[in-house]
Amino acid sequence: MMSVFLNSPRPSLYLLFQVFKYAIYSLLVVNLYLFFQENTAAIAHTFSNGIELHQLGEAYSDTIDTLSWVLLLLLFELETYIVNDKYLTNRVKLALFVLRSLSYVFIFYSLYGYISRYIAVLSASPFSVADACNLVNTNFSQIISLNDYQPLNAASCSELNNTDLMRLNGTEIIGSLEAYEIIENLAVVDVINALTWVLIVVVLEIDVYLQTSNKVMGPFLSLSNWVKAGLYGTLLACAIYWWIDGDFLDFWDAFLWLIAFVFIEMNIFEWQEEIQQKNRRPTNQTA
Repeated sequence: MMSVFLNSPRPSLYLLFQVFKYAIYSLLVVNLYLFFQENTAAIAHTFSNGIELHQLGEAYSDTIDTLSWVLLLLLFELETYIVNDKYLTNRVKLALFVLRSLSYVFIFYSLYGYISRYIAVLSASPFSVADACNLVNTNFSQIISLNDYQPLNAASCSELNNTDLMRLNGTEIIGSLEAYEIIENLAVVDVINALTWVLIVVVLEIDVYLQTSNKVMGPFLSLSNWVKAGLYGTLLACAIYWWIDGDFLDFWDAFLWLIAFVFIEMNIFEWQEEIQQKNRRPTNQTA
């Protein structure tokens, strides 16, 4: 596939657009490293007794999710923009589909991890202690937000003495009831966000299949656009919520992914325009 913008009278604008696009993709790779750091730091508190193989999805859900999506994004970029149509043979299409399917396996695994983490957060129960400051310099830590834990100190323990406490079952993590309510909401948003992205790529897979098969997209295209508009709106709502009650990394990552998939949508739109131009050429030449 070759961009219809290659024939643009303003090649500098086209180049600037490409630089911006791949800068966004690069920032998503940086976020992958940041999520790995965040998950690794959280494990010291949530899995203080060690982590088992089946718990990796819960412990590294953000890292696995981001890695899978980066791979999937690059594969979509290859098929919808970089690879010329004449090289999209059945063998190449099959290879790309197999690689995307591998990404989907880990995406579903990370979705399982988000659900597991939500269930773990729900398992929190009321916690009572005469003086939270007695827990300073012990293995107890305070949960500030999802994946954000801090050792108890003199200042934080005094604040905890003035509020109802909750404890994450099976751990030595405590926090205020208000904090846990926000954390439950964040965990729900994680699940909604992950599930919404799964639905989006299902629609994109159908889009790409119809494009590579030269199928008529007219009736489906309108429905596809409406469905994706609703799904992208849901993702935007998740990003806004993270901006309000979550941490900046979650909001920033969600924002970058929305931009990245706008580029994929533009690739598909350009691809459609190119196919339509090719289909019109024989008629114009005959005329």
